[in-house]
Amino acid sequence: MHSDPQTAPKPPAPAPPASPWRARDFRTLFAATTLSQLGTNVGYVAVPLVAVAALDAGPGQVGALATLSTLAFLLIGLPAGAWVDRMRHRRVLIGADLARSLLFVSVPLAWWLDALTLGQLYTVVLLTGCATVFFDVGSQSVLPQLVGRDALVGANAAVVSLQAAGNVAGRGLGGALVQLFTAPVAVLCTAVAHFASALQLVALRGGTDPRPPAARTGLAAQIAEGLRHVLGNSELRALALTASLTNLGSQIVNTMLPVLFVRELHLSASVLGLYWAAGGLGLLLGARCARPLATRLGLGPTLALAGPLLAPAALLVPLIGRGPWLWLAGAGWAVAMFKTGMDNVLGVSLRQGMTPDTLLGRMNATFRCMLTGALAIGAALSGLLGELAGVRTTLWTGAALLTVAFLPVLLSPVRGRRALPGEETGEPATSRR
Repeated sequence: MHSDPQTAPKPPAPAPPASPWRARDFRTLFAATTLSQLGTNVGYVAVPLVAVAALDAGPGQVGALATLSTLAFLLIGLPAGAWVDRMRHRRVLIGADLARSLLFVSVPLAWWLDALTLGQLYTVVLLTGCATVFFDVGSQSVLPQLVGRDALVGANAAVVSLQAAGNVAGRGLGGALVQLFTAPVAVLCTAVAHFASALQLVALRGGTDPRPPAARTGLAAQIAEGLRHVLGNSELRALALTASLTNLGSQIVNTMLPVLFVRELHLSASVLGLYWAAGGLGLLLGARCARPLATRLGLGPTLALAGPLLAPAALLVPLIGRGPWLWLAGAGWAVAMFKTGMDNVLGVSLRQGMTPDTLLGRMNATFRCMLTGALAIGAALSGLLGELAGVRTTLWTGAALLTVAFLPVLLSPVRGRRALPGEETGEPATSRR
C-alpha cells in the first residue's frame, strides 16, 4: 500500500539557531569585552605613536616594541592554558583587566614627570601582553559554558563583530585622541577602559567554579595533551597554520605603518587611525556575513573559497601613498580583513566545537601561542626588514604572506566539512577527533 504523496507527513523544519543573547552571563561578558576592546584598540594606535613622536623611536625600535607586546604568548602561552583550565575563569578575567589598567596608567604618569623611557615602554607592553594572554584564553574558554555549544557560531559572530567594531571605533578614536590630546593621554584612556571592563566582570556569574579535580595532573602532561589535541588533528592543525600565516603577514604590514605614515608620507595620526579603521570595517562585515554564508554554502566550503577569492586583495596594500593610492590600499586592506573576519568566526567555532570542556583552556592557549607568537615573530621580522631593506619591501613581504595564508585550510579536510561537529549527525559535539 502506497501513501498518498499529498498526505505524506513533511519532514520537520530545522530548528532556528540558538541565540547566545538569551544568556545573561554572555551579555555581561560581551559588555566587558566591549570596554576591553575599546581600550586595546586605542592603545594599539597610541603606544607606538608614543614611541615615534615622544621618544623618537626608529623602525627597529618600533618593531621591538610590537614584538614585546606579543612575546608573552610565546613565553607563557602554553602553561597559561593549563593554568586557566585549573582556575576560576571570572577571577582570571578580572585580574587580567586590572593588571593592564595599572600598567598603562604608568605611561602617562612617567610622561608628565618627564621620566618616560623606551625601556619603561618595553616593560609595559611585555607585561600587559602577559595579562592579555590570560584574558584571551579565559574569555574563549568560558564562552561555551555561558551559551552552550549549539549557540557557539552566533556567540563567536557577535564577539568577532565586536572586535572588528573595536578596530573601527577604537583605532579611529585612538588616532583622534592622539591628534587632539597627545599619545600619552590616549594611553590613559586605554587604562580607564580596562578598569571599567574589570568592574563589569564582577557581575559575571558563570566561570566561578574551580576546574574538575580530575583535570589537575602535572603541568607538563596537561600542556602536552593540549598540543596533541591541536597538532594531531588535521583540521585543527590546518586552522592553526592558516591563522598563524595570516597573523604573520598582517603584523609585518601593521608594524611598519606608523613609520610609513608619520615619517615618509607625513600624514597625521588620525589618518593612520582611519586606515586601520577601514580594516576593522572589513573584519566587521566578514564576521556578520560568516554565519549566513556558512548556512548556505557549508562551513568548510566557505572557509576554502574565501581564500583564493579575497586574499589577493592584500597585494594592494604596498601601493599605499597619498591621494587615490591611499584609498586603493585601504580598500585592499578592508577586503583582506573581510576574509579574516569570516575565518575568525567559523574557525573559532569549529575548534571550540571539536574540543571537550576539560581541554578548552589548553586548546585555546595552543592556538593563541601559535597565532600571537606569529605576531611577535612578524613584528621582529618587520623591524629587521624595515632597517635592512626599507619600508616598502617590508610591506610587500607581509602582503605576499597574507595572499597565500589560506592554503593549509584549502588543502585540508576542513574544506569538505558542512557544519560543526554534531550538527549534521546528532553526535556529541566533542566525539570527533
